[in-house]
Formats: sequence, structure tokens, C-alpha cells
Amino acid sequence: MGSTYYGDETSQLLPATGDHMSDSGNFDSVLELMSKASDRSLPECVMMMIPEAWQDNHNLSETKKAFYEYNSAIMEPWDGPAMVAFTDGRYIGATLD
Repeated sequence: MGSTYYGDETSQLLPATGDHMSDSGNFDSVLELMSKASDRSLPECVMMMIPEAWQDNHNLSETKKAFYEYNSAIMEPWDGPAMVAFTDGRYIGATLD
């Protein structure tokens, strides 16, 4: 894991999840870890964690399908919240599961 903001101190962000936290709390922690400790944008992290149905969706571009296919090998979709709203001061968005 690498971050221009945290440098060599990314270990301060771990552990990101725990049994003492709710599903929503764990989701929030993983989203924060992914967006702060990597070069991924907040919308990209949300799209990785809660991907839209892409495999048989003929309305998606090949680029977007490739994004989802690649990221499906990195992490499983989050099974939890039905709706997520997010912002980081630069981006604002919402998605449905």
C-alpha cells in the first residue's frame, strides 16, 4: 500500500475492519482506507466496492466493463448497505446496491 499523503506511515490506517464495528462502520473504514491510502479517487473506490451489474449489461461501455472485470479480481463486492451517499469535499455522489 502506498500513499503520497501518508508516505511510509500507512500502517497507521490498519486495521481497517473489526468485529466490534457495524457493517456500515466497516464499509466506511475500508472506503476511507482505499481512498486515502491509494491514488484511487473516491468515486472509483465506491465503484469498486459497490459495482453495478456489469456482466450482462449491454448498455455499458467496454471501458467500464473492463474496469469492473479488473476490479472484481481485486475485491469482492460489498454486501451491505442498500444506499450509500459520499463526499470528500471534492466529489459528492450516491449509489444504490
